[in-house]
Amino acid sequence: MHNWSFTEADREFIARDIEAFLPDRIFDAHAHLFCHAHFDPLPAGYRDMPARLDLASYYNFIDWIHPGGRTRGGLFFGLAFNGDRERNNQFVALEVRQSQREGDFGQMIIAPDMTAERIYQTVKDEGFVGLKCYHTMAKDCERTWAAPIESYLPEHQVAVAGELGLSITLHIVRDRALADPLNQAAIRRYCENYPDMRLILAHAGRGFNPWHTIEGIKNLRGLDNVFFDTSAVTEAGAFEAIIDVLGQERLLYGSDFPVSHSRGRCVAIGDSFHWIYADEIKLAEKHTKLRPVLVGLESLRALRLACWRMRLGAGQIEDIFYNNANQLFIHQS
Repeated sequence: MHNWSFTEADREFIARDIEAFLPDRIFDAHAHLFCHAHFDPLPAGYRDMPARLDLASYYNFIDWIHPGGRTRGGLFFGLAFNGDRERNNQFVALEVRQSQREGDFGQMIIAPDMTAERIYQTVKDEGFVGLKCYHTMAKDCERTWAAPIESYLPEHQVAVAGELGLSITLHIVRDRALADPLNQAAIRRYCENYPDMRLILAHAGRGFNPWHTIEGIKNLRGLDNVFFDTSAVTEAGAFEAIIDVLGQERLLYGSDFPVSHSRGRCVAIGDSFHWIYADEIKLAEKHTKLRPVLVGLESLRALRLACWRMRLGAGQIEDIFYNNANQLFIHQS
């Protein structure tokens, strides 16, 4: 899945489809930092990645997909959801604390059994600006892909975020994602009850099948503290729906590093979606030889298409890539 190469196909793709679209400043609102040592055992999909993905590594590798030193900061969190979360959190906190950039911020991985007191104290001690939950830690769920939000983001944790003015990055699951009524109800209840909490719905509200976001987005009208990131979504429809219904001010660019450096894309199929990776398909088709590019580049082209279809101007595109995050994080710090 990850071969950590930057190919001629990637360079041509950037020159043709990406570079002229990118603004001068980029804030990455969804990126993971971690080490192989945070996992035991190490998942198979991570074995081709560098053993240590710290901030220096991130800024080196992210220049592959938005070149020229455009990346001015990011929102970073771990990836060891079922590994050594504490060490991963400490690693992220230290990297951000030692950063020379004012735009680097950290979120804390939380598990549903963490008390409000522990979260409050760790946030204060480590300087985290937000929380990152994940469905694989859901309680009392045999199939966590079907987990209700409350099973991996309980309300007492949202209350801490509300009290401290934290962000929460939430990757919703369930088969129909944002079109699911249970997801919609939980998002609305949390956002209304804790207005000082900023909820970021990852992956355009899990819009890998854009029709789920298109169908569900209207039910989030009126919520001033709900946002979306673009991370790893490779079809334009979910981005268009967010911009159309809530405005470009609610959309934050995110790379989903290191997923951004996989080679392939995600496609909607029926009422679901499927990830297609370069090392899992035959690249010699009847009419041509396929040259897959990095997921991060596919996602950027999808965002470019959405901005073009929605007729966004340069300033509005800059909102998505930098200004919205500046208001949420940099301006607030």
